[in-house]
Amino acid sequence: MRPDLERRPAMPDTLLAVGTRKGLFLARSTGDGPFEVEPVRFSTIGVHSVAIDTRGPAPRILAGIEYGHFGPSVMWSDDLGETWQEAGQAPIAFPPDTGAALTRVWQLQPSLSEPGVVWAGVEPGALFRSEDGGVTFSLVEGLWNHPHRAQWQPGFGGLCLHTVLPHPSDPKTLAVAVSSGGFYRSSDGGASWEAANKGIRAPFLPEGSQYPEFGQCVHKVDTHPSRPERLFLQHHFGVYRSDDFGGSWTSVGDPLPSDFGFPLAVHPDRPDTLYVFPLQADLDRTPVDHRCRVFRSDDAGTSWQPLSKGLPEGPVHAAVLRDAMCASRAGIFFGTRDGEVYGSRDDGESWFSVAEHLPDVLTVRAAVL
Repeated sequence: MRPDLERRPAMPDTLLAVGTRKGLFLARSTGDGPFEVEPVRFSTIGVHSVAIDTRGPAPRILAGIEYGHFGPSVMWSDDLGETWQEAGQAPIAFPPDTGAALTRVWQLQPSLSEPGVVWAGVEPGALFRSEDGGVTFSLVEGLWNHPHRAQWQPGFGGLCLHTVLPHPSDPKTLAVAVSSGGFYRSSDGGASWEAANKGIRAPFLPEGSQYPEFGQCVHKVDTHPSRPERLFLQHHFGVYRSDDFGGSWTSVGDPLPSDFGFPLAVHPDRPDTLYVFPLQADLDRTPVDHRCRVFRSDDAGTSWQPLSKGLPEGPVHAAVLRDAMCASRAGIFFGTRDGEVYGSRDDGESWFSVAEHLPDVLTVRAAVL
């Protein structure tokens, strides 16, 4: 057969989960066809975190929901969202002796090395662990009892533990990010923790005190399973890289038109490729020059290029939140605060619309089925 007539390999089916301030939207694509957005689940209920756990015989969707005055909870579905279940008692709850109450579930992250284990990052600034696939959780007391915790200050969005990074092969190694506590890592499965913020500047502090041990306002951190020692971090004031799992950090945001932003995602196959969505500044949280552009680096942050083909060309004022961008083998996806969701199947070179006019997008996750 002539090369120009050879058929391309079939694209796998994709599930996209979009958590919004008023419900969860699931979209499916068969092969490389368009996404079909299904009717809203949990209508009028905030969905702040989503995970698609593909480790078992069937995918499990986990959703961190907020019932309003009924409080937050975690639901799960084992039939791609057709039906949902919830534990008989609150799946995530602080022990009475902590004197704390759960405000929000910011992150749901399946372990990469332990079957059945799911991590949950919550507000106020705590980590929980599940050993039954996300049905019930227990507090990770090593982090809760860390002496720094009492001095953490909430960011604008609250005192949220928004990022959990389990090591791909070593269950004893993991890291978390807290706003505004900073980046912390553990080498003993969470029994003990150390702050790992060396080199991250906090310019709001006085001269001579701008590199504190902790207290940095970290917005998002990501890594690649093939190079877990290399981390990329979007800070309130900068974009950083670490080559020693947070032992030290180097700024890589200077070539960007602005190093302020919230989301950051690493390419699923190329550990030196990452994506950010720069905003004007912390007091003007709109896209730089009011242009909808994702910036990609293919050399671990040394240089950056804007990607906008297929994105809106007119003035855009909507930001992208910290968990509203993901990079998976299904593609690169992000959602905006005005309810628009975009995807790319060619690493960001071109974009297509997945959904329009949704509520404020809080989280986006994609998986190959």
